[in-house]
Amino acid sequence: MQEFDELYKTYYRQVFLYLLDLCKNPDLAEEITQETFFKVLKKIDTFEGKCSIGTWMLQIAKNTFYNHCKKKKHFSTEECGDIPAKDNPENEAIDRDTAREIHLVLHKLEEPYKEVFWMRTFGELSFKEIGTIHGKTESWARVTFYRAKQKIKEALG
Repeated sequence: MQEFDELYKTYYRQVFLYLLDLCKNPDLAEEITQETFFKVLKKIDTFEGKCSIGTWMLQIAKNTFYNHCKKKKHFSTEECGDIPAKDNPENEAIDRDTAREIHLVLHKLEEPYKEVFWMRTFGELSFKEIGTIHGKTESWARVTFYRAKQKIKEALG
């Protein structure tokens, strides 16, 4: 049990921030983080060591989040938090419009481009970790991320 406490202390923040980037809702991110660690506790004996334990835990977190969304049958707007307010109202409106445009493009982006882009940009995962999560190579993750950026640039004009 002490080993699990160490895992929790070491990886809680990374798992929580990754989930927060996915759902944009701190309460939901916290709920899914707790569910993730519960699953980790139950499945720790199945960890084979083919990737880092952190990568393995993020995979569990991602699957837990997607299972939550499947139960809801869609990615509802309630699951996405508001964009933080800026000091200048004019800049806030511009930032909100830009963020909305980017969000719409990302929402329409097909998999695996959308997920790889999120993992790299907001989850701050390395290409190696992204490749491992997807069961692919680091090069695959790099190429997929590059293609995702190109698709986003094209869609934004």
